[in-house]
Amino acid sequence: MSAASQTPTDTAPQGDSGPPPARPARRAHRSLALALLAGAAGAGLALLASGRTWAEGSAVLAQGALPRTVTGADVTGVPGALAVVGLAALVAVFAVRRVGRIAVAALLALSGVGIAVAAVLGNSDTSALREKAATAVGLTGTDVHHVTHTGWPWVAAAGGLLLLVAGLLALVYGRHWPAMSGKYERTPGGGRGPRRAPAPPDLDRPEEIWKSLDRGEDPTR
Repeated sequence: MSAASQTPTDTAPQGDSGPPPARPARRAHRSLALALLAGAAGAGLALLASGRTWAEGSAVLAQGALPRTVTGADVTGVPGALAVVGLAALVAVFAVRRVGRIAVAALLALSGVGIAVAAVLGNSDTSALREKAATAVGLTGTDVHHVTHTGWPWVAAAGGLLLLVAGLLALVYGRHWPAMSGKYERTPGGGRGPRRAPAPPDLDRPEEIWKSLDRGEDPTR
């Protein structure tokens, strides 16, 4: 039997093995979860560190040494304030779209940068400690000795870096993230969208017929 008389076998194309996996959707979901976790943890760490002791020292008096301590809020109020801003920006990311989402994501990232920079600079700042010592002693220009710094400024800096990560994720993947429901958004003309058609009147109830006639509707339609 010749090769031309043989029945050709059905061969399926090898290139199409079904629809490709939804990798962009999975990547968007992962980035969203990571941004939420990093943003919430970063803001929480910055707020927690702002209320903890950052530095300790002693003011020398004739009667002895007077120990003094300062918290992060005493040294600088920037980490606590920017943590609140970053947390608000993290929530606002889902309330805006397009250019607004990019702007809010940039604000989130900048909040993280500001927290980290302020925490690093505050780690070596002793001005707040000297002010507390001068207030306790009653003499301006009182110096403090045996100054020690705790690790809480670095905790605040880590929180700032986490907020920065959340902001960068929002900048890169935010366009794929879902937004809040638009059922309460106004239409371009200023209304609240098409209104639901009224239910047809019950012809067995005379008051319903009169109400429909008052509205100028034909109840028999």
